[in-house]
Amino acid sequence: MTQPLPVVVFPDAEQVAVTLLRARLPAGTVVGTEWPDALESRLPSGVVSVTRGGGAINLTDVAEDVVLDIDVLAATKKTAHDLAQRVRAHLHAVRGSVQAGARVYGVSDTSLVWLPHHPSAETDPIPRYVLVMSMVIRPA
Repeated sequence: MTQPLPVVVFPDAEQVAVTLLRARLPAGTVVGTEWPDALESRLPSGVVSVTRGGGAINLTDVAEDVVLDIDVLAATKKTAHDLAQRVRAHLHAVRGSVQAGARVYGVSDTSLVWLPHHPSAETDPIPRYVLVMSMVIRPA
């Protein structure tokens, strides 16, 4: 008789990314899984919102390849771009380590797109980059 596979409960990839970015980004940067209230008042320090995207792949019950959609907003396009690049660098830097209950085996880039946010027809667009990355993780 064949033994059932062990149950593997994968860590919350959003929280893994949020936890490590909160610890590494400059003080005052808002990092979470949703855009904060009073968004425009938070732009001088920057806003980073991490959400799980589509396309996660379970690698034979050993690891999970998770797509992360990361919105980066700031007061200027340059500030948003610099913050997006800093987010990208910090996520790549944790490859091979344990972060917030997850072992991070790999990190890769999918895209970095300039996509300003238009909160309403009466306001100017908010500088925004959308960074799409994937992380291969498993429980630590």
